[in-house]
Amino acid sequence: MEVIQSFTIDHTNLKPGIYVSRVDKGFTTFDLRITEPNKEPAVAPSAIHSIEHLMATWFRNSEAKDDVVYVGPMGCLTGMYIIMTGSYTVEDMRRLTISCLEWILTQNEVPATTPETCGNYLLHDLPMCKWECERYMNRLKNDFHCEYTKLQVKLSDGKVFADA
Repeated sequence: MEVIQSFTIDHTNLKPGIYVSRVDKGFTTFDLRITEPNKEPAVAPSAIHSIEHLMATWFRNSEAKDDVVYVGPMGCLTGMYIIMTGSYTVEDMRRLTISCLEWILTQNEVPATTPETCGNYLLHDLPMCKWECERYMNRLKNDFHCEYTKLQVKLSDGKVFADA
């Protein structure tokens, strides 16, 4: 089996920022890395769940709404994935994300947090969500990273998988 492309990223050198994870079949997957993997704590499940609800709401109502395919958290809880159609650069996504984060910081509630609208409606934490969003926004404004460090991965059969 081939190694999944995201497993070829050197997570020991990955900084918070915005990265193009993959481009294929007319879609661009953006990696919005909120914390530094394996060096900082992951985002708490309740906070990233709130980030997901707020970020999805903002992006699906933004100027880019017709191109938004998916907004959701990474399983490792260190960031979010946003899948877009159209031609968006990392700088476009940086501008959109900063606008989104500024909006999140003004919110007094998380949308869709009832038993009817959310599969785990009690797992939300708006104050921690805002703390993570403010820290991430400051990083995007002041210490921006957007280039992955790639790894070469050896498969069990001895083949080397490298993604450039």
